[in-house]
Amino acid sequence: MRLYLILNVVIIAIPLALTFAPRVYYYRKLKPLAFSILIVGSMFVIWDAVASGRGDWSFNNEYVHGFNIFGLPFEEILFFITVPYSCLFLYETFRTYIKETAFSINKHIYGILALLFFTGAIIFINRSYTATVLLISAIIFVSARFCFKTIFVSNLYWLYILICTALFAVFNYFLTSLPVVTYAEGAIIGLRITSIPVEDFFYNFSLLSLYLIFYRFAEDKWGRRASP
Repeated sequence: MRLYLILNVVIIAIPLALTFAPRVYYYRKLKPLAFSILIVGSMFVIWDAVASGRGDWSFNNEYVHGFNIFGLPFEEILFFITVPYSCLFLYETFRTYIKETAFSINKHIYGILALLFFTGAIIFINRSYTATVLLISAIIFVSARFCFKTIFVSNLYWLYILICTALFAVFNYFLTSLPVVTYAEGAIIGLRITSIPVEDFFYNFSLLSLYLIFYRFAEDKWGRRASP
């Protein structure tokens, strides 16, 4: 079994084993989970395939099996399933055991952050990966300002982002230090935290936020948390 596949298995193993555990009852949320994975995962796979095709990043054949879908290693496609499955499991666990409270955040802060990220995307327009993640992050902050206010002021949202980002840093360190994934110099600004391009942190923020937004949207549409 190649390393990238092993990392996917490690990511999903515990949440998968606890899917039917009491109190959290994660199996009852599989419908909104599937909706979120389908919508957000599809968007990111398309971006991934386009970016990979133009050479923004590439995958080391030593660590993947070589079976490609849309020009991407099977393990990369699997990443867009294992990550949301596990991260949203953590979110549901937080909802079960931690009381949700709302922060008092000035609504203009989101507008300022969106403007800063839009500006950054323009400044780094010639760095395709940098510009794209900054643009998506800006759109998310616009959403926080106008569309999904209750999510972004929740203590559980920020806990979800914090814990999942910490876990992401651990796994992404292996991906970028070996490396499993290599980045074209022209696609990034070159600033790294250990071996991880700083763009990957904005990518992670965008991915996690969008998965949760669509998950909560589907949950509200089809009914909130099922009672035990």
